[in-house]
This record gives sequence, C-alpha cells and structure tokens, in this order.
Amino acid sequence: MGNRFADETVIRRLLTEARTWAFVGLSGNPARTAYDQAGLLKSRGRRVIPVHPAAETVLGEPGYASLAEVPDKVDVVAVYRRSEHAGQVIDEAIAIGAGAVWLPLGVIDEAAALRALDAGLDVVMDRCPGVEWALRRGA
Repeated sequence: MGNRFADETVIRRLLTEARTWAFVGLSGNPARTAYDQAGLLKSRGRRVIPVHPAAETVLGEPGYASLAEVPDKVDVVAVYRRSEHAGQVIDEAIAIGAGAVWLPLGVIDEAAALRALDAGLDVVMDRCPGVEWALRRGA
C-alpha cells in the first residue's frame, strides 16, 4: 500500500478545509473509537453526521440510517466499519458525491480506495484523524 493513501497534502487539506464529516458506524456508545474521533472533530468546529442503522442522535446531531438519507453535502465520509464492509460504504460515498473518504487505522480496502480515486474522491486510509491532527498541531 505504501503512502499512496496517506498523502500529506490531502490529509492537511481535509483536516483544515473539510467542514462536514459523515461518520459511518457512529453510535451513541462513548467507548467506541468512532465516538471519540467524531467528538474530536466536532470540538474543532466540524459538523459530524452520524450514519448508523439505528439512526440515533449522537453528539447533538441527528443520525441517518444510510449515507443516501443524508440531506446535506458531505465533504468526508469517515468509514468506521470493518474492512470487509468498507467497499460498500465507499461505493455509497461515491454515489452521494462525497468529496473524500477516510478509513481509520486498521480499515483497509485497496480495491475500493482505487474506485474512489477513479471517481475523483480524495482517499486517506489506515490513518487516525486525531493522530494526524496532533501531528499537524491543529492543521
């Protein structure tokens, strides 16, 4: 995989410019990584949209059962699902016209990432938004 999906310029741009992040897999469980990362981005002024089959309100934002139900433009789709489900989420991100997909540590699907690149989306894979933010001192 190398650094193809960890481009410094893309990471910095997403952290500084992307305002609306849809977190697929985000639930109201504060023990989950998705909750921590969504909270971090929200605390830094980003809008976080929960996408989970339960469609519950999380961190003060109404949830949606699928990306297709999100009524607003999504800058980044954060894929907090296991790797075997990432491809489906990435295909949905392409279908809704998202600007980018971000797959956190341990979530890897190179074929789906290439589909996203081919569709014109930015891709970050196997990186943690919180760690990347800290490395850039707030981007």
